[in-house]
Amino acid sequence: MPFGEQPAYLRVASDLRKKIADGSLPPHARLPSQARIREEYGVSDTVALEARKVLMAEGLVEGRSGSGTYVRELPAARRVSRTGYRSLGECTPFRQEQSDERVRGTWESHSEQEDASADIAERLFIERGDRVMRTRYVFHADGAPVMLSTSWEPLAVTGRTPVMLPEEGPLGGRGVVERMAAIDLVVDNVAEEVGSRPGRAEEMTALGGVPGHAVLVIARTYFAGKRPVETADVVVPADRFKLAYHLPVK
Repeated sequence: MPFGEQPAYLRVASDLRKKIADGSLPPHARLPSQARIREEYGVSDTVALEARKVLMAEGLVEGRSGSGTYVRELPAARRVSRTGYRSLGECTPFRQEQSDERVRGTWESHSEQEDASADIAERLFIERGDRVMRTRYVFHADGAPVMLSTSWEPLAVTGRTPVMLPEEGPLGGRGVVERMAAIDLVVDNVAEEVGSRPGRAEEMTALGGVPGHAVLVIARTYFAGKRPVETADVVVPADRFKLAYHLPVK
């Protein structure tokens, strides 16, 4: 194959993608059948099938049982604002993850103790098997699920204190910064790593998406000095959201 020449199925997928982008194939329109693609582009059934698979993997089309393949209506990407960490005040788990004050949201959560996995132990500077409090969140904005978060806090830090359960007690439902301040730990820095991967079935079920479509994963750790006091994985659908960072210059 000459350098730079695309395989036939990618050329077909590219042309169909352009038609979706320019509105020639609008949302909810039925994608040309495999036979139609074969005839229009002069390709084999295999090429036509692979082109359709590419568009489906990209999340541009979706199959409907017994009906065919249709163009998906893609929502405009919403912004998830990140500002590092928040000072004391009206801080909640939703504000902690979405710092844009214009966005109002609610959340559901469930906490339970577990043994730290090797990965979580490394992030919290503890030993594998040490006890941690794991809390799973589902965040909603405008009545729709927008992000998931799973956090882990070392019980060596919060155990037998009023803030052991993030969503219960006198500071239940407050953010990490305020809760840690209540036990004399000053959160003064945060580290985030952003990556992407296919969404897991249980994640996409909770978020109302399609399993396998890409999600953004923010691995975040709060520190009091050099001591990690909480680490979390925040998951948002990549086709619906973009991350916006506002960081101070020092």
